[in-house]
Amino acid sequence: MGQVCLISGPPGCGKTTWALQRLQQHQGPCAYMRLEGEKAAGLEQGEDSGIDLTWLKDQVPRLEEPATANATDLKQDNDGLTLIEVQQFHPPSQEGIAGLGDEVRSKLEALQLHPDILLHFGRDPELPAKDTLEFSRLEAWHTSLSGCVWDPNSLSSFWFELVNGAYGDVYRAKGLMNLPHGRAFFCNWMVSQESSQFLPLDATAPPQGRPSRTSELVVQGKALNPEDIQSTINDCLLADDVLAMQQQQPTSQG
Repeated sequence: MGQVCLISGPPGCGKTTWALQRLQQHQGPCAYMRLEGEKAAGLEQGEDSGIDLTWLKDQVPRLEEPATANATDLKQDNDGLTLIEVQQFHPPSQEGIAGLGDEVRSKLEALQLHPDILLHFGRDPELPAKDTLEFSRLEAWHTSLSGCVWDPNSLSSFWFELVNGAYGDVYRAKGLMNLPHGRAFFCNWMVSQESSQFLPLDATAPPQGRPSRTSELVVQGKALNPEDIQSTINDCLLADDVLAMQQQQPTSQG
């Protein structure tokens, strides 16, 4: 029988990084999904905007998204692996999926997914714990950047300002950002890390017009200033005429 593995933990603890390593090591068919964990007073969940799935599918192109139709097939395939990620601020209070809350349990039951393995960052020694932080209060903000293309230098400046407190105390930030010439980057930062990750996607979009792939930004922290964040983002994005001019230039000059 195939394996269903569920990992949970607070924001930025390394769930998606661990999932990527596990999926890259797996040779058979595989699937991934992200579920929202239990809500807690004063602790806002980060939006499931498709960033994690898009990044993982770029790195593991054979990756599927579980649906009722293929979940059973993966479970019955001896080499199948279904990996489920849940943002959970506190360790589960009970054994099994009951400790993850009614919403998670009902979604798993609807997909006929029954985890064989349940691991929580900060509790189970099989998982790294160096980035596992405890939060007493956390705000979340999200914006869609669909069709947007960044000026590369402006993106670098904005990201530096974002993670260094210009728009509030940011503890966690991640995004998929489109750049000219069809490139895109997964931008990732956590307050416990020494520096940000800027990881290029393997796939490129046709450098003609505006890209249609997923582009989103999710920020979590305290005393966030969404209006200033959005205003600065607007100043960093390429207008149609500038984008067209850049796309006409050779890639080496972009």
